[in-house]
Amino acid sequence: MLSLSRTLVQGLLALLPFQHLHQPSTMADLDPTTQTNYKQVSTENVAFEWLVDFDTKIISGSATHTLKIKEDEPKEVIFDTLDLDIQEATVAGNNATFELKPKHEVMGSALHISLPSGLKEGSTTTVTITYKTSKHSTALQWLAKEQTQGKRFPFLFSQCQPIYARSLAPLQDTPSNKITYDAKVTSVLPALLSAIRASPPADGPAHDGKEIGKDLVTYTYRQPVPIPSYLLAIAVGDLRYRPFPQFEDKQWKTGVWAEPEGIEQAYWEFSEDTARFLAEEEKVVSEYRFGVYDLLVLPPSFPYGGMENACLTFLTPTLVTGDRALVDVVVHELTHSWFGNGITHAHASHFWLNEGWTTYMERLLQEYLHSPAVRGFQYIIGEKALKDSLRGYEKTPKYQRLIIDFEYGEDPDVAYSSIPYEKGANLILHLERTVGGLDVFVPYIRDYVKTFSGKSITTWEWKDHLYTWFEKNGGAEKIKALDSVDWNAWFYGEGIDLPVKMEYDSTLAKEAYGLAGRWDAARSVEDVGRLHFSESDVEKMDTNQIIAFLERLSTYSALPSNLTTHLGTVYKLSSTPNAEIRFRFYEIALADPSSPAAQTFADEAAKWVVGNDDTGIIKGRMKFCRPTFRGIAKVNKTLAIDTFKPNKSAFHPIAGQDLGLAKHDA
Repeated sequence: MLSLSRTLVQGLLALLPFQHLHQPSTMADLDPTTQTNYKQVSTENVAFEWLVDFDTKIISGSATHTLKIKEDEPKEVIFDTLDLDIQEATVAGNNATFELKPKHEVMGSALHISLPSGLKEGSTTTVTITYKTSKHSTALQWLAKEQTQGKRFPFLFSQCQPIYARSLAPLQDTPSNKITYDAKVTSVLPALLSAIRASPPADGPAHDGKEIGKDLVTYTYRQPVPIPSYLLAIAVGDLRYRPFPQFEDKQWKTGVWAEPEGIEQAYWEFSEDTARFLAEEEKVVSEYRFGVYDLLVLPPSFPYGGMENACLTFLTPTLVTGDRALVDVVVHELTHSWFGNGITHAHASHFWLNEGWTTYMERLLQEYLHSPAVRGFQYIIGEKALKDSLRGYEKTPKYQRLIIDFEYGEDPDVAYSSIPYEKGANLILHLERTVGGLDVFVPYIRDYVKTFSGKSITTWEWKDHLYTWFEKNGGAEKIKALDSVDWNAWFYGEGIDLPVKMEYDSTLAKEAYGLAGRWDAARSVEDVGRLHFSESDVEKMDTNQIIAFLERLSTYSALPSNLTTHLGTVYKLSSTPNAEIRFRFYEIALADPSSPAAQTFADEAAKWVVGNDDTGIIKGRMKFCRPTFRGIAKVNKTLAIDTFKPNKSAFHPIAGQDLGLAKHDA
């Protein structure tokens, strides 16, 4: 019998009429990044008991799983682990036989625990695993006190997405299976988790009034809403809390955590807008389900702009600019409460469902909060990031797709880019326009959330629901409109162009684009003193407009060195504390690696990215550090390596990958 490749089958399926477009369960359901048997036995709840030891950089304790039996007489339960020291296992309180299988390079070591006979479908049992993490835990970053803002106490934080929760605890580490959890965490420093704190109270004395850094305190948490394992999160350090003003008609609460040296700045930056954003999203979608929505401003090595951990969004300190210019990042992270945390992708191949929907909804909220022009402007800014990502995968075009056919055991982090965000958001925007606009589309969104909230789904389930809803609420006309969409091109298309030429409201971009055109036209002028550029050109622009100006300028051929230097000086781009702007200036400055300006600014960029400059803060966010190191390496690889090597421990292990430096050098 002929054997068709999985990719070919997917392509053929995408060409079929929608009513036949159902991915076979053997293809659609199985997560290619887990070694567990979650289809036979699945975790419903985990109770963690942890001791955090900063001296050994280890978390020790236990994880008690409440298991649901999905088929009669399962012989074992299998958990994902990565660099864990498994010490003991019990089933229903009795010692159990366990085996830790050889380590897979990506998926880690499968932990097999024998189950007693007689277990029937629908029944439950408990498994307790006693274990320790290791110093090599990918999910955990332990910071020395010198790497924190206060420089008085060490710090710990986690990053479990996409498949690193297994290095924090033995788990069925797949978004296909959602869990509730309870935790008791004992530490000499305040501990935060992605859950609701039961004790001591968040608004009480720091560390329950005990001596920070010396006395052990046990922190108790409960997460009653089922979440995927990648949303497990812990942060431990010298942290303080300030609640935001609350809405009287809301049951949820919001606030911010930060080191004491930065808590006032963080409070000012986010207090005015966070609760307002959350309340506005409720109007558009549905009620917020998680009870608490707090922000945590992390030390600068955090590799993302934000991470939507349940109840506790992690944020990069690069967002604290003193002018609230970047606060809209919070809109993206809180939107994940519905799209990602609420409706979750079944596995990495369908990751776009999380980020595409969240990016689309974030921009829709910008329209409601501000104007349609702001929404369109966000798509224009995102277009550059999308093009850059698509070009970056020209040699591995499968990662240009919206649905990526990951092989079993393939690392999903190699495909991390703007593509699922921007390509996904553009697909949904295209659907909105195809079916008749927001008046028609928003009611569908609400039903989508109502139907799938709390579930993990594939693209095929989403698409079937889309067709079903519009068949009931529009009939043949809407089905004909949906059938006009080139689904195969959107899902599996490669190359640097979207299947449809998208048009956006460019009102806010015109001034920025006009300025970029003036600079491009000035490249023939050797004496910059004859040019009529001044700081007033950008005085009335907000951060996003300056970003648009720089991104448009970067699409032209590299500027001559004298013009590049003048650009950095006249608008103070080479010294701005705003990382979003400075990063984009360095992209322009390093565009021609052979130019004198690139040689000069490579040295400045190297100092900036590791915090050896006026900011004093490393740029650990992958959005900044990866492209900056790559750009420096093209100009002077030795400089890039010599800059990274002594600062390697300051960056998160995830961010340290794929910097464009040879592994043996860095």
